[in-house]
Amino acid sequence: MPDLPAPAIAPGHVFFFGLGYTALRLARRMRDAGWTVSGTVRSPEKADSLSRTEGMTVHAFDGTAPIAVADPFAGVTHLVDTVPPREILVPALDRHGDDLRACDTLRWIGFLSTPAVYGDRQGGVVTEDEAPTPGSRRGELRAAAERAWLDAFPDRDVAVQVFRIAGIYGPGEGRNAIEQLQAGKARIIDKPGQVFNRIHVDDIGSILLASMARPRDGGIYNVADNEACPPGDPIVFAAGLLGIDPPPAIPFDSAEMSEMARSFYSECKRLDTTRLSDELGVHLTYPTYREGLTAIAADTPVS
Repeated sequence: MPDLPAPAIAPGHVFFFGLGYTALRLARRMRDAGWTVSGTVRSPEKADSLSRTEGMTVHAFDGTAPIAVADPFAGVTHLVDTVPPREILVPALDRHGDDLRACDTLRWIGFLSTPAVYGDRQGGVVTEDEAPTPGSRRGELRAAAERAWLDAFPDRDVAVQVFRIAGIYGPGEGRNAIEQLQAGKARIIDKPGQVFNRIHVDDIGSILLASMARPRDGGIYNVADNEACPPGDPIVFAAGLLGIDPPPAIPFDSAEMSEMARSFYSECKRLDTTRLSDELGVHLTYPTYREGLTAIAADTPVS
């Protein structure tokens, strides 16, 4: 992992609902900075594996029942919820809302949401002050989950923040154009006028840490890089880093895509991120995909 901004906050005890790709990378960073780290994954097998290998207390939690240990939030000061709404809107609150409200050490909560709450803005710039106008079921559920978290602690000294996170990329797990090209899985979908913002996984961590250091109850943040661009641009750039030709563009109308993937192309917006610098003092390590992919390429073995 590259040198990243150090947490500007004394270590406490952070709990992650959903130790997936993004959360686990931040969890390791916080653990190495002296934090006590605990959290959840969906299966008991993965919980046991992470507990053994990562130096964290990891519980099995799939939302259908409470965590099967007494007082899993003892001493927790900060909580990150990455779990998307499914059958249950906010599993953490549905199963443990009373427990969290009774946790007298809890001071900060971050819910990881999505720009899908804004709906389609036809390429326009959107700020956090604009009301959500979701145009998809996914966006509607995330907007409702945001509201549930923001309303959950009316009489407690707990700062709840919402982070609307653009397309995540980073090292490993095929989460970047470098690895996708090497695996023969990169595709350029050509839809004229379509642009996306992205965000490097480590910049997400830096933004969350900055919010922990400067909490504001009700704070909402667009978490994105500084350059919304056509979806093929990072792939073309990554191909140049690898010294290979990019794949041919596929017209959107004829591209085979999952329903979820197609839904991403049904909306187009550019995320304003002024609040990250003005309020949280964040300067992205990877302000565009170019810096992010260049760093990934430097650490990626040649195949």
